[in-house]
Parts: sequence; structure tokens; C-alpha cells
Amino acid sequence: MKTAKKNGLATAAVLGAVLMAGSAVAPAMADDASRGGQDVQGQQGSDNSKGQGETSKHVLLLSVDGLHQKDLDLYVKNHPTSALASLVNHGTSYTHAQTPVPSDSFPGMVGQLTGGNPGTTGVYYDDTFNRSLLPAGTTDCKNTAPGAEVAFTEAADKNQNALDAGQGLPGLPASILNMTGQPGALLDPAALPVDPASCKPVYPHQYLKVNTVFEVAKSAGLTTAWSDKHPAYEILNGPSGKGLDDLFTPEINSKAAAPFTGDWTQDNAATQQYDGYKVQAVLNEIDGKDHSGTKAAAVPGIFGMNFQAVSTAQKLPTSDGLTGGYLQGGTVPGPLLSKALDFVNASVGKFESALAASGHAKDTTVILSAKHGQSPVDSSTLTRVPDSAIIDGLNAAWKSAHPGSADLVAFSTDDDIMQLWLSDHSQAAAQFAKDYLAAHSAAGNDINGAAKTVTTSGLSKVYAGSEVANYFGTQTSDARYPDILGIAQTGVVYTGGKAKIAEHGGASADDRDVPLVVSGTNDEHARTVTTAVETTQIAPTILKTLGLDPNKLQAVQIEGTKALPQR
Repeated sequence: MKTAKKNGLATAAVLGAVLMAGSAVAPAMADDASRGGQDVQGQQGSDNSKGQGETSKHVLLLSVDGLHQKDLDLYVKNHPTSALASLVNHGTSYTHAQTPVPSDSFPGMVGQLTGGNPGTTGVYYDDTFNRSLLPAGTTDCKNTAPGAEVAFTEAADKNQNALDAGQGLPGLPASILNMTGQPGALLDPAALPVDPASCKPVYPHQYLKVNTVFEVAKSAGLTTAWSDKHPAYEILNGPSGKGLDDLFTPEINSKAAAPFTGDWTQDNAATQQYDGYKVQAVLNEIDGKDHSGTKAAAVPGIFGMNFQAVSTAQKLPTSDGLTGGYLQGGTVPGPLLSKALDFVNASVGKFESALAASGHAKDTTVILSAKHGQSPVDSSTLTRVPDSAIIDGLNAAWKSAHPGSADLVAFSTDDDIMQLWLSDHSQAAAQFAKDYLAAHSAAGNDINGAAKTVTTSGLSKVYAGSEVANYFGTQTSDARYPDILGIAQTGVVYTGGKAKIAEHGGASADDRDVPLVVSGTNDEHARTVTTAVETTQIAPTILKTLGLDPNKLQAVQIEGTKALPQR
């Protein structure tokens, strides 16, 4: 649950950080992660030298959001002739791959396409707070106190209720493929935070601190394309704003067309229909057209999409008459999730057939992974905890101890992680919040809605102030990192309702253990790499596969991110 609580004193103790400054410190990883990786012989992964390992003219990247490594393993075992099995059987599987923390969509996708973690990219979530920017809509930049929500979500659309985000296409949803390939124009400037220096809105691509694989590919003369769930994914253009030739971003949180009600995520059949538009966009691009299928275009050097169907099938208690999530024990997908996995498999099969028909099967490497996993997989461990009561209690305790003070929590983002930005940015205030959270018991409910209480606010570990900066490997002058980072206990999801049985964004294995398969033209047999790797290594691997220099990526230089070990 994302909660914004702001007041006029929210940033009285702001440290003046440079808005777009990059971090010179490599991000710290979660406690159980390791950097780099080893090949199957146990040797260190190869370096990033230009031209080594060139295998393809094209890279098709597919992100199946919510997919765990064990989901893919079980699917391939039970469906040995499936399209997903074909990828695995003709590629290299990195079976201990992990996403960045927080394991949210924005840092997850940005990590795959820059090679960087949040402390380097400056992207800690899709909805965050920045102590140096000014609130959206600010016009008096000289007399406005800094401190602003940075909402690169559907809230930034000109019309978040419309599938085309406000473009005004007639005949929706059938006409959605005619949506613009430059969706930055569909963002509402009045909904974006404001740069105090220029007094102008900050667009997502301007917020990103480092460049993307798309920018490197464009500089080498390649065509680029991507399909994702919000226009705010124009962040993938990179700081230049020009990384993507064709970006297709139908709004997933818009009102779904009849017979569905609510947005496209609230019914799994609707989510599959929504994903189907992006599948068709990629098929059009394989066929030598733009995403709409109406204009001739070069087959992109780098292109792909994200799937949402698996993620919503994991979250929804029921949909389309089927039970969501996993069967008891959290190992075997339930009927709704099984159907969603079949949909993704069928879509991958369409890509494989299209590549073969177009003659590009032999010069295209397919990379399969996920922005994030989902937690918990075992619904018996689920505890839904309303975070609003925790924040209200923290604010009350702060004002009791500091009469006349404003609310301590200026902004929060809580899914199955807790990130709090405080109105008082001092270490003492952060420690106060940490102590409160550690001593607080929170009321929640289990999978059946029965009352359940959790200790320490549902958190297993809390980082405060400089501890958070150290965790992310950034500097304390960074205006973006949260003052409090809370790692949730197993099964805890912060939500005030009962409409979901799982969530992502956290640091647990269920959140972070995702598949990573690289299936290329030179991979005739299945190979497995069991040593730890990170999904940030996808970025230098893409460039290396195309014969480009991974060191052109700024995050690779900052973090020393290696391409995946030789296959």
C-alpha cells in the first residue's frame, strides 16, 4: 500500500543534494546476495571486453513479472515440449538469479536495462519521495520548500482511466495498437515533480541517473523498442530521452473494457487480454514493422515486453471462477496461475514461430527473466497488515515526544517492504522511528480474514538513516533514499483490504528468486549455471551479445557489473 502524508514542514531538515548527481559508491546488496558470478567450472565470470561472445544481431528480452525460478522448473518438467521448455533446452539457465532490492517493477526493470541497483540509478520504487525536488504543480520555485512525491505510476498519465493514457484514440480497446510510440507526451506535466533550478517538471527519463542499453544501442546505429505497463516507462529512454525508437505503453491500471469491471489487473482474463496487445506489438516488430503493424521498421536490435498475467494470478484470491495463487504448501501453482502460465507459454511460442518465419531465429537471442517475484507463495503464512495504523501510531508518538511538531512520516511506500521518508531527516528522528517500529505490535488478518497480530510492526529488520544509505551503497547526501527501510517478515503484506493474497517489492527469496534464461543461436543444448548472479547482469550481457561494449553503461562502470558467465 502506498501512502502519501505530507505537510508544510516535511522537509525542514533537508540535506541539499544535487538533483541529478550520480553515486560514486557501488550499492550494497541484500544480506544474502553476492556480486558477479561463476561459470559452471567455478571460474569467475568473463569480463566486459567489447566484442567477446558476439552471437546475435537482435536480443528479445521478456520479463514475466512474478515468475519464480521454481515456477519455471516445474512448468518445464510438466510440459517438456512447451515453448518455455524449448528456451530452457536451447539456452543457459542461471538458476540462482536475484532481482535488486526493493524488488519492485521500476527498480527491477531499470536494473535489467542499466546494470545498476537503486543507489546507482536513483530509482528506489515507482512511487517515492525526493528531498530536493518541489511538489508537482509548483510555479513559485523560489518560495516553495523542497520535498516532493515522485509518482511515476498511472497517476502521471493525462488520463489514467484510459487505456491510451489520454491520447484520445477512437474505438478503444481494439484500436490500442495505434497508440503513440513516444508516450512521454501522454504524461501530465502538472503531475510531475519540479526541478527547483529550472522550475520545470522532471520527466522520468530525466530522473534516471545513468544511461540504458537502448541509448548505447542507438549510438551504434541499432533500432530499439519496448512494451510496458505505464507511459512512465519512458524512463527507459535514459537521460538523453532518445533511447527508444518505439515505446508501446498501454495503461494497465485504466478501466478495463466490458465485460470486465475495474482495471485490467482485477481480473486475470482481462490481464491476459491486456498482455495480448503487447504480444502483438512484439510480433509486429519481429515482422519488420513498428508496434502498430502499420509502418515498416527495422527489426530492433533490442526489444521486448513485460507480462503481467502471472503476477495478477498470484495476487488475486479468485478470478474467472478459479482460485488464485498456489496450492497448499506454496509449491504447485493453483488453477488460475496455471492458466496464466499457459498463456505466457503460448505467447512465447508465438514469438518463436514468428522468429522462425521471418528468418530471425538464427540471429536472435532470447532472454527470459522477471522484474520481481511475489510473496508469499505459501498462503498459510500470509498476514495482511494495514500500514496506516502503524504510521498513525508513529506520528502520534513523535508529536507526543516533540510537542508542536508535524507528522514525522512525510511519505511512505509499503507493499511487502516498508519505506518511510521523514519530515525530519536527522539520524535521531530515524532512530526514533526505528525504535517505535521495533516495539510496536500490529493487527492484521490471515488468508481467511481471521485476526492475526504481528510483532515489530511486521518487520524482521529495520534500517534507519545512514544505515539505509549504507544498505543501498549511496551517500547520506542522496536526496532520494528512504529514512527507514523495513524488511518484512515472511508472509507480511501491507494492505488495508483483503483483495490480494501476495505482493512484491520486498527482499525475501519469494520476491527476488527469479528465472534468468539466455537462449541464443549458439546454444544447441541446455546448460545450467548454479552460482549466484543478479538480474542487473542482463544489461551488460545484452550489449556483449550484440558485440557492443558493456563499459559504455555508466552503472557498469560504477558498480563493476559483469556480463553473465560464459555459456
